[in-house]
Amino acid sequence: MDSEIEITVEENETKGRYRAVVDGHEAEMTYSRAGDTTIIIDHTHVPDALRGRGVGQALVRRGVEDARAQGRKIVPLCPFAKAQIDRHPEWQDVLKG
Repeated sequence: MDSEIEITVEENETKGRYRAVVDGHEAEMTYSRAGDTTIIIDHTHVPDALRGRGVGQALVRRGVEDARAQGRKIVPLCPFAKAQIDRHPEWQDVLKG
């Protein structure tokens, strides 16, 4: 399902967000940069119309994949992102220890 979800990334020097628009509804996951090698995921929002469709998980997966590709570590302050990473052992290599 989430292979159909197009995710865009917006980032400046201190903050960024992953954004997905599905059926006219916007979901997002926001983060702050802590130096060059760490991002802090602070919020995930999926509107009710998109719940249960894997959109939030797709946002977290993309964040994990990007962090891995860029040599960054993730601090998941957002409870949803933390729960998703906890559920996926294959994603935990990007957690900041």
